Amino acid sequence: MIERYSRPEMAQIWAAKNRFQIWLEIETLACEAQAELGVIPKEVVPVIRAKGEFNIARIDAIEAEVKHDVIAFLTSVSEFVGPEARFIHQGMTSSDVLDTCLSVQLTQAADELLADLDMVLESLKTRALEHKDTVCIGRSHGIHAEPVTFGLKLASFYAEMQRNRTRLAAARENIATGAISGAVGTFANIDPFVEEYVCAKMGLKPEPVSTQVIPRDRHAEYFCVLAVIASSMERIAIEVRHMQRTEVLEAEEFFSKGQKGSSAMPHKRNPILSENLTGQARYIRSLCIPALENVALWHERDISHSSVERYIAPDATVALDFSLRRLNGLIKNLVVYPENMLKNLNQMKGLVFSQKILLDLTQAGVSREDSYRLVQRNAMKVWEEGKDFQTELLADPEVTGSLGEDKIREAFDLNYHLKHVDTIFRRVFGA
Repeated sequence: MIERYSRPEMAQIWAAKNRFQIWLEIETLACEAQAELGVIPKEVVPVIRAKGEFNIARIDAIEAEVKHDVIAFLTSVSEFVGPEARFIHQGMTSSDVLDTCLSVQLTQAADELLADLDMVLESLKTRALEHKDTVCIGRSHGIHAEPVTFGLKLASFYAEMQRNRTRLAAARENIATGAISGAVGTFANIDPFVEEYVCAKMGLKPEPVSTQVIPRDRHAEYFCVLAVIASSMERIAIEVRHMQRTEVLEAEEFFSKGQKGSSAMPHKRNPILSENLTGQARYIRSLCIPALENVALWHERDISHSSVERYIAPDATVALDFSLRRLNGLIKNLVVYPENMLKNLNQMKGLVFSQKILLDLTQAGVSREDSYRLVQRNAMKVWEEGKDFQTELLADPEVTGSLGEDKIREAFDLNYHLKHVDTIFRRVFGA
């Protein structure tokens, strides 16, 4: 994790203190369950609960010697608890603690990310409604296509992020499983009740079939969902970057008083937030590949996934959390220029209405092939000679002979293209 791109609320989830606190709670709850079963004396549980503590520096020192983090942790805890500590970790294996803890941390992280998405969704909705009727040009292949509204662009982003929220909620549900099933998942030395008890207290479900570990398809799904969210985030960032280009300037990132855009060129106002989000998305996407490769472990378990997850779990969640907060600020403060949008729409002198003329000609009885030829013939004069499209159509006897002057002028009505905007908004946002 890089401090520059970390929010404390998310970073603390992956801090050693939180991790060891979860480990201690898992071990203590397991002791409670074991006491209910009569496996350990009931009177030791209050002692473990009251005295259970750890010292991070001491854990690090012990691990340096024993080369095993869970053993180092248990040793530190036993130094606080005393003789009753011999009942801790009865019938358990290290992965029972590690995997169940990781599931808790990933659900904690998912809750932060879901809150982030809710903020982004609210900002997108607010700006979409604000610009529902702000007309701008739609582009395909980067070239002017037909009129849309800026609100429709934002509504599209909203719908995509809403799907992402649904995906993340499902991934959170699927990752929220725990395993307290022993060395190879058979419960040979521990009763399934212990797993059920611990999971219920930790807000998890028991893993139906574990080996020594929780199956890693769950984790792969989780990180792939984060990658999809990052890609959707980049889609918005790319749109802003294109719209802020000097020769377009339909919208731009807010540029605060005292902000500087370039060390060399004092005039610069660069889309640095959007560019940063593009970079963040590239990194977050890269982390889903090792998560997918972690699915295929040897037999009941090997350790090849462990080091990977120590990197990608904090890095992916912290980076996405930071990025979604940055995206939310970008959307809320985005400066929009409706006049420039309209100016750009008219830049091609009416060419964006070519499809309506084409359709009107076919409705008037002209073959589609001939209709396309007539429209394209006049359109090319606009491209190559700077002519006005409507003027050229009105001067073309083949076109006027089929449509008449009034029908040609009607085809250049912006409202024709925007008549179903309300319908689309109702689909996205409801009544």
